[in-house]
Amino acid sequence: MFKKDNRTHLLYQQAVFMGGAARRAQFPLDHGAEVAFAGRSNVGKSSAINVITGIRALARTSKTPGRTQQINFFRLDEERRLVDLPGYGYAKAPEELRRAWGMMVEDYLRYRQSLRGVVLLMDIRRPLTDLDRQLVDWCLAADLAFHIVLTKSDKLSFARARTARGETLRRLVTSSGGTDIVLFSATKKQGIDEVRQYLDGWLDNLAIRDTP
Repeated sequence: MFKKDNRTHLLYQQAVFMGGAARRAQFPLDHGAEVAFAGRSNVGKSSAINVITGIRALARTSKTPGRTQQINFFRLDEERRLVDLPGYGYAKAPEELRRAWGMMVEDYLRYRQSLRGVVLLMDIRRPLTDLDRQLVDWCLAADLAFHIVLTKSDKLSFARARTARGETLRRLVTSSGGTDIVLFSATKKQGIDEVRQYLDGWLDNLAIRDTP
């Protein structure tokens, strides 16, 4: 059972948008601790950030896939940040743009020393796509901590959502040795405390991460 920590939850409520970056040179200073939100286009990353912080319009949301084309940074305090990565897998984006997004995100994940973990969001109706699994495998190979969050769980009945969670967990066991999976709904505000608990653990770790 997760316990609420009012101290850290107040931290999220003071989040502010720092700016967007299209290349490494535009990233904020690499210090403290960051947690990145990753997932396919239109999976609900921005909505998740908004409901977790309790700030409705903090991260821009759109029903149009591929809207987030930069890495967006949100300051919690002097040492801690949340990061909204561009969504992957948007087929209608030009090939050159998709390639540039991929290079930018990989550059961030590989070299960002303040990165403590990745919240990997997947649509509960289409979990663990090939691109999702590629990111899971990449995190495992890089020894980068991650947690999986199944978004839009309100789109399924409780029984079907639990079944989808179990099936996703079973598919992951072979490659990752097992991981926890959170059922999440920004609309119903489900799973917020569980995700905050993961964030708390990562953001409290201010040690420098070893990178290539």
